[in-house]
Amino acid sequence: MRWSLIVPVKHLGLAKTRLARAAGDRREDLALAIACDTVAAARSCAATGAVFAVTEDPRARAELSRLGAVVIGGEPGGGLNPALEHGARVAAARLPGSGVCALSADLPALRPAELERVLAAASAHGRSFLPDSPGVGTTLLAAAPGQRLAPAFEGASRARHLAGGARELLVPGVESVRRDVDTPEDLAAAAVLGVGPRTRELLGLVPVGAPRNAS
Repeated sequence: MRWSLIVPVKHLGLAKTRLARAAGDRREDLALAIACDTVAAARSCAATGAVFAVTEDPRARAELSRLGAVVIGGEPGGGLNPALEHGARVAAARLPGSGVCALSADLPALRPAELERVLAAASAHGRSFLPDSPGVGTTLLAAAPGQRLAPAFEGASRARHLAGGARELLVPGVESVRRDVDTPEDLAAAAVLGVGPRTRELLGLVPVGAPRNAS
């Protein structure tokens, strides 16, 4: 199965506020770098048909478009989940034979091969999800063609997706798909895995206190 990946990107002025204590006035730059590395890796995944970036931020729109993402505006308001549903509707209309997958924009260590394994596992289910590294949230929610995405992200979304009937994906060796970044500690853990080039460039300016490996 080929997949349309829906990647939501907040307005940079509101993004990654918990990284401010580490990133300071480079917070917006770091948020954009993380989103760009996520989209670039997702675009390189063999199972990806297209990446749809849902954002109203002008700078993010320009950068993500240059990376080959289809940029979607016109968010309906109401937060992350309505934005994902909006993106899913656009993606399903443009590529009706593809599955639709909501993917966190906060995965700077994302490996295309690991994402491909997760999407292969998702192909066996109508709706499925991958929990984040702590096992509380969700980094990926997939819906097969004809299935409603029904996202329930933010906070304890793992429990909500389970309660909503989505199958939890138990795929070993895909930590780069589970390691989203909200805090300096998350960024340090991602740096150990090895982040993408844009995030790596900024790590020299952001004291995360962890090894800075190449991706």
